Amino acid sequence: MKIPARSSIARLNSNSPWKAAGGFVALFVLIVAVTGFAADVPSAPKFKFDCDWPKPLPNKWKMGGVTGLAVDKDDNVWVFDRPNDLTDIELEAELNPPIADCCVRPPSMIHIDKEGNVIGSFDAPQGHGMAVDSKGFAYLGNTDKGLNTVRKYDEKTGQLVAEIPRVPEREPGGGGDAAIPSPRPMGRGSSGPIYGFLPEFRPKPDAATIAARKEAMDAFKTKYPPTTPMIVGQVEEVRLDEPAREMYVADSYLGGRVMVFDLDTFKFKRGWGAYGHTLDQITTNDADRAYTPGGPMPKEFRGHLTLNISNDGYLYAADRMANRIQVFTKQGKFIKEFIVKPETGAGGATGGVMFSADKAQRFLYISDLTNNHIYFLNRETGQVVGQMGTMGQNGGQFFGLHMEAVDSKGNLYTGEVFAGERVQRFLPVK
Repeated sequence: MKIPARSSIARLNSNSPWKAAGGFVALFVLIVAVTGFAADVPSAPKFKFDCDWPKPLPNKWKMGGVTGLAVDKDDNVWVFDRPNDLTDIELEAELNPPIADCCVRPPSMIHIDKEGNVIGSFDAPQGHGMAVDSKGFAYLGNTDKGLNTVRKYDEKTGQLVAEIPRVPEREPGGGGDAAIPSPRPMGRGSSGPIYGFLPEFRPKPDAATIAARKEAMDAFKTKYPPTTPMIVGQVEEVRLDEPAREMYVADSYLGGRVMVFDLDTFKFKRGWGAYGHTLDQITTNDADRAYTPGGPMPKEFRGHLTLNISNDGYLYAADRMANRIQVFTKQGKFIKEFIVKPETGAGGATGGVMFSADKAQRFLYISDLTNNHIYFLNRETGQVVGQMGTMGQNGGQFFGLHMEAVDSKGNLYTGEVFAGERVQRFLPVK
């Protein structure tokens, strides 16, 4: 039986003539439709917190905010963290002499096996978004010190292999992770991962500064139009399509652009924006990115775009700042849009996209940085069929839920920023 869409059920209900036999028939059809719908919709996945994974980190390391998470071909987990998030009080074991047992700055890339043991690491510039391929290479969205591009590294040696071209300038107003002065004094950290999000510590520019910044940004947009075939903004996400030898990158420029590069040569191939806009159709008008929680969807991507590719060849783009997921073909044709928690303000509700481990990938797993939930969506209809997680710092809770990954057994891994700064594992429950 074909599952009726919710909208078709609503139309049947509102248009049915409730008269004698006609009303009875309409009621009967509605009951059958709803019964079929309920019976055919798969139940939401269920998970339990695994308190035995990971093991304590070695070498007195303290993990920073997690900005990348990937499962390799052996079901081991790579964690891309931000060491610069650590504050002075978390680095007291670096002092000479040390004044506390813990901690020291960790490497930005930490490799953890299925038992929770650290089996490798290397220290690349920190950033946002990552992927690993089947041959032992990692692709990192490096943002530290204004790099703002994707770099390919040998996982065993940490050696840089290649990088995607980007424009030589940064967007006016900054962007990228703040860098601790180099060389960094031992035992000295940053102001922490939450400092810049607190209103009292945010810069309060005057009218002249705002006007100058707008003028500079307008000039930048003219110099680097939406058709620019390089990374222009910051890298938000990296995904690989190894069979097609392609790399998908979420570039933050103009609210977000999906950029596709050849996986072997790193040459640009194609790109698009919201609703399948070709690059030359993307506007530079800020009004096309305006969004009020609960209001109409913006014409362009709003901001903080993340990506993933399904087994059946569709690209899912989560536009976090607009509380939505858009679905495309791999050539950029828009298919449909799912809206999740539209009333969410602040950082938005649709942070990351992952799929269930079954071959059909029946469910989308959507991580929510603001509400600290993972939503389980029917991948076909976009209906939210369940959720897990609450805000907190106990095991199994989240404080800054930022990244997620799934291994071949269906185990779910999460990574947190803000005060979370950790990875957790959740085991599927039958």
